[in-house]
Amino acid sequence: MSGTMAVARPTEAIAVVGMACRYPGAADIREFWQLLRDGREGITRFDIDALLAKGADPSLVRRPEFVPAKGVLDGSRNFDWTYFRYNRAEAAHIDPQQRVFLECAATALDDAALDVGRFEGRVGVYAGSDRTLLDSSGELSPLVRMVSHEKDFVATRVAYKLGLRGPAITVQTACSTSLTAIHMARQALLTGECDAALAGGVTVSPPGEWGYLHEQGSILSPDGHCRPFDEKAAGTVPSEGVGVVVLKRLEDALRDGDRIAAVIRGSALNNDGSQAGFHRALHSRPERGDPARPAGRRGRAGRHRPH
Repeated sequence: MSGTMAVARPTEAIAVVGMACRYPGAADIREFWQLLRDGREGITRFDIDALLAKGADPSLVRRPEFVPAKGVLDGSRNFDWTYFRYNRAEAAHIDPQQRVFLECAATALDDAALDVGRFEGRVGVYAGSDRTLLDSSGELSPLVRMVSHEKDFVATRVAYKLGLRGPAITVQTACSTSLTAIHMARQALLTGECDAALAGGVTVSPPGEWGYLHEQGSILSPDGHCRPFDEKAAGTVPSEGVGVVVLKRLEDALRDGDRIAAVIRGSALNNDGSQAGFHRALHSRPERGDPARPAGRRGRAGRHRPH
């Protein structure tokens, strides 16, 4: 190639250099890996009589389609507020999901041996959470309620408390939130928006949720068991939990001598459009002549488009 300069194409590989999690039956990565190795699940199954003694609604838990199963996270209301320099009153007003995710994010950075104060780059955070667990009423000011309760601030709180100067993006894509957060973090690393990134998600349920109603054809398991990659797989089971990974560009991780747990070679986002079932129960086809049939909403082959 006389007279030209050969430029190597930059790699698109991303290294996972740190991890942290808290799941039902597993307080950390080591215990979670042990669950996987042993083929054990962390789902809790409740006795109906015990639920009634706790005050459960008999008209709900005695229904034949009620499944008394859920993934329960131990210690989800606990919080080391002194470590993060909160006072007790301030910590009490923060959504438990934000608190749990903040703790897990700090643990993940420790696992990656990444000292934010000495790191010569920007660290981003991409994260999502479920609906808030706290009552929005009370004597708190609107601003305090918003920042402490709303899920929009789960990533921003982590950036503020841990001193991160990269993008702090809260992600909300329902069940795919954590994977979407990882994809977005990967894209940010490849485009140079940050040089390391935290990505993950958290769910902590309100007290008093001990199971769910199974609906034929829904995503929920009919028997309270989740069997991924199995021919007997029949659905998912609602669960609490939190997981965070620390990502870096692979060449940077190799240069820095990081411990590399895994390598992400690629990722992508898509949507199934009108082929996916969306609010099927609410948008089922009316009978012919039904006066409630909306006008002007027909799609191809006479099917209604979601609205």
